[in-house]
Amino acid sequence: MDYAVTLEAAVPVYNVETPNEAVRIAISKTGDMLNPDLKYVEITAVNRTCPNCGDSHEPAFIAANDGLVALELEMIVFNAEGEEHALRIARKEIGQKLRNIPLKILNIVVHEKSEEGYGQE
Repeated sequence: MDYAVTLEAAVPVYNVETPNEAVRIAISKTGDMLNPDLKYVEITAVNRTCPNCGDSHEPAFIAANDGLVALELEMIVFNAEGEEHALRIARKEIGQKLRNIPLKILNIVVHEKSEEGYGQE
């Protein structure tokens, strides 16, 4: 079975002045670390929600010109034996490329095959 696995990454960035600059640099940095081997991983900046009050916050936190950016990384794992197997594959593949970047499981769902088939990009 195929699964769409979504992980959250906390990507540090340095020498930034604005949250938008931090997000751009974090996406670029993450893309560089994943490419060319994992170019199929989708990278998205996500707004964070406060667990106490429920307010939405920007994906980047800046202090002293250094930042921490929340990114979602989604990949499709093909022919996994189950959700746990798909999760282990995704964490291993992404984790090997993103050394020292914390990853958290956000979501894992069964991925429906498209009518057009695989590999047609």
